[in-house]
Amino acid sequence: MPRATRKQSAATRNMEARPSVQQHAEIFRRSRRDRAVEITQDYVETIADISASLGEARVVDLARRLGVTHVTVNRTLARLQQAGYVSTKPYRAIFLTDAGHKLAGECKQRHETVAAFLRSLGLSEKVAEMDAEGIEHHVSPETLAAFERLLKKR
Repeated sequence: MPRATRKQSAATRNMEARPSVQQHAEIFRRSRRDRAVEITQDYVETIADISASLGEARVVDLARRLGVTHVTVNRTLARLQQAGYVSTKPYRAIFLTDAGHKLAGECKQRHETVAAFLRSLGLSEKVAEMDAEGIEHHVSPETLAAFERLLKKR
């Protein structure tokens, strides 16, 4: 095979391995959806934690705890309210709905399981907590169940 033809063949193979424009767009849509789910989970879990420790959660509390601006918190709360996870009133506390409480409990349990598993591997508390914060959003139910089984055996 002539050299130019081999290069063309390699280029053609590389083009075929790349996702199409539609596939590429879907990859980014899925990534944005996943990030939105992570943010929702972080907010409801944080609202539950703040409410448990302070009696109520306010925008200022969320902004401080999550390291974001008040504007970001207000925009996110509007989306969470529309999704049915929180109820809010201007200049008042933020309350989780039944759906919000359910999601917060699931998130907390998942986080605790992942953190405990990471600690069981010998990671420090600090590293286990930091890594669990990222992993908890992406761990499959099957993997989470495996973590729980291994933790029960110890």
